Order: sequence, then C-alpha cells, then structure tokens
Amino acid sequence: MKKLITTLTNIWKIEDLRKRILNTLLFLLIYRVGCHVVLPGVNPDALVTGQKEGLLGLLDMFAGGSFSRSAIFALGVMPYISASIVVQLLGIAVPAFQKMQKEGESGRKKMTQITRYLTLAITLVQAIAYVRTQIEPAAKTIADPMFTILSAVVLTAGTLFVMWLGEKITDKGIGNGISLIIMAGIIAQLPAGITAEWASRMAPSGGGIIPLLLEFIALFFVVIFTILVVQGVRKIPVQYAKKIVGNKQVGGVRQYIPLKVNAAGVMPIIFAQAIMFLPMSLSQFFPNIQSDFLTSLSNYTSVTYNVTFAILIIAFTFFYTAIMVNPQQMSEDMKKNGGFIPGIKPGYDTNLFIDNVISRITFPGAFFLAIIAILPAIASLFGVNNQFAHFYGGTSLLILVGVVLDTLQQIESHLLMRHYDGLMKTGRVKGRSAAAVEGYDQSTI
Repeated sequence: MKKLITTLTNIWKIEDLRKRILNTLLFLLIYRVGCHVVLPGVNPDALVTGQKEGLLGLLDMFAGGSFSRSAIFALGVMPYISASIVVQLLGIAVPAFQKMQKEGESGRKKMTQITRYLTLAITLVQAIAYVRTQIEPAAKTIADPMFTILSAVVLTAGTLFVMWLGEKITDKGIGNGISLIIMAGIIAQLPAGITAEWASRMAPSGGGIIPLLLEFIALFFVVIFTILVVQGVRKIPVQYAKKIVGNKQVGGVRQYIPLKVNAAGVMPIIFAQAIMFLPMSLSQFFPNIQSDFLTSLSNYTSVTYNVTFAILIIAFTFFYTAIMVNPQQMSEDMKKNGGFIPGIKPGYDTNLFIDNVISRITFPGAFFLAIIAILPAIASLFGVNNQFAHFYGGTSLLILVGVVLDTLQQIESHLLMRHYDGLMKTGRVKGRSAAAVEGYDQSTI
C-alpha cells in the first residue's frame, strides 16, 4: 500500500505525465456529457427505453448508452473502427495500399486521411439508417424529411467530433484515444448493471446476498483469466550479430520476438457477433421462413447459438491472425538487421519456424477467446441479470482489460524514463525494461 501511494505521488510530480492524465480525464468528461445531449427534434420522454439485444446492444454499450438515448454521439466511434478495418484489409489485398504502407510516415498520413474520408461516408449511411429505424415516430417533434436531414448531419458531426477527441487523447493524453473512449462507454454501463443485479438478488425470489457475493468472486476470477489470455506471449529468442560502427561495437545481444497468444484481439468476436445477428434479422424481415434452428440461433443463451458462435470465433481468430502477423516480413526484417533465431537458418527456415509457432499458439488462444465470449450466456443461465452478465466476458471485458493494461504500460514507461518505480512489475535487462527489448509489438485494436 505504501509503495502504491509513493508511485501515485511520483506520477503527480512528473509535470508532463500529470498534464497528460488531466487532459485525458477532461476529454473523456466532454465525451460523457455529449452522450447525454439528445438530438434536436427528439422528445426524450417519448423514447422507448429498455436494454437492446444482439448487435444493437453491443453498439449501445460501445456508445456508452447514447445509442438508446438518441444522443448526438449515438453512433460513437464504430464508423471509425469499421473504416479502419476496411483500410487494414485493403492494405493486404490492394497493391496501391500496400505501397502506401511501405512509404513510412508519408504513407501513414495518406492512410489516415483515407480512413477519415471513409469514416465520413460510413457515418452518413449509418446516421440515416439510425434515424429511420431507431427513433420512434412519436418521439419526433420535427416533420420529415427535415428531421432526417438534420439528425443525419448532427450524428455525422458527433462521430467526427468523437474521432477528433480520440486523436487528441492519443496526442496529448495517455494511451490510445479511441480505445479509451470505448472503455469509458463500457464502464458507464457498469453501475446500472450492478444496480440491476442488486435489485434482482435482493428481491424475495432472488436468493439474497450470498449468491451476489459468489457472482463477484466468479467475476474476479474471470478477469484474472482474461488478463492471462491477453498478456500471454511466446517469446522467440533472436541473436544479433556484432557490428563495428565507427569506434563502437554494436549488436551481439539476444532479444526476443513476443508473439501474443491472442494476436487478433477482440476482432474475431466482433466479426462473429455481426454474423450471428443475421438469423435474427432474417426472422424479423421474413417471418414465413422461421424454423426451430433459426429460432435457436436468435437466442443467445441457447446451446446452438453458443456452439456456432464459438466455432466462428475460432475460425476468425485464425483468419485475422494470418492477416495481421506476417512471418515472412518478420524473417526478412531480422535478416536485414543481422538477426537470426539460434539453431534456425535465416530466410525460408526462419519464416517456416515462426509460422509453425504462430499456428501452435493461435489454437489455444482462439479456444480461450471462444470461452470468454460465451461466458455471459453461461452467467445468464446461472441467474445473472443480462445487463450485468455482459461484464462476465465477451467484447466488453476484453476491451476493458486490454485498454487498462495498455494505459498502465504507458504510465509505466513515463515513470521508468525518469527512474521511478512503476505501477507494474517488469523484468529488467541491463537497466532496460523487458518491454524495451522485445522487438515487435503484435497488439491489435
């Protein structure tokens, strides 16, 4: 406890770090205020309140509840994330985008600009769809088409403003701004979830305080398990040849390539959830084709739904890892820098070795990711309120754990640069943190 207080004091002493933390809190406060500002022309008293399910529930959680409130930030940063994913995929499939990726800083700026324009286009389409499908006619105080045009413009401006806030947090704050904004939206739903679970357990048929305590204990162990999956890495040793540069000898040290067990991050769950939302949409638009199979696929607590969901997550994990991690590029970079894996020939053999290691660690990573994804459904079967069960796993828990760990590592690096003890225990290699010598960073969204 004393060490924690000392560390927090050290954080406050560092002027640059203090300013970054305060800037981050200020920007997040602005975002949370905007999440409660209702669209012009909408009567909030006439809105149908209630928890949304499926993909809409995921969007509402990412948007911090503003999706269900018809707020100006209702679309949140999801259009930006969608645009980023599209640009990433284009960078793999389209030669012109591959060329831009290899152009360094200038290429990165071009890709960022393309992502922004694509975000604008996606937001306009989603804004019109949102106004037409999610806002009840009784809640509109302005007649169409003026209401649709006005709301679409405001929603688009809101998403672009949130995107700008995220970039400002990244530039002048701590951590990845977009991830912190999503985390703030998810955390904002936690008090309501705890309140709903408390009311459910304190009801005459709820079971009382003992089941509630057991639920929190189970949630604690689920968080620990998730941290193990997110932080799990397989370190591949890399030896660099000695070189003489001027009068100095450089190289000759052993470093590591940390290959993450869960290199795909939360993207497989997001893709799988989008696909699992299709049966529900089919049953709504085409009621004549309903069957027992489609009905079970629309129920997220059914065995059919969860088995299909888990299989899709495992498949998408292998697919996304193959896209994001390039063993050939890693082996070529090592060869150019005079590095080699002890006992493995440079070039093709190194490429094959890294590819085999990735394949072996991806399967357990995908399996554990699937378990985390279906934990909310399992919690619901044990009587946990749906609003609170979302925090037992799935996208929300993975994002919370990943963003918190990333933010702590950012603070850690600021402290270590100024010779202070950090918040997290890290190994040291000749006076440097372990993170500083682990060559590659395989982190994803």
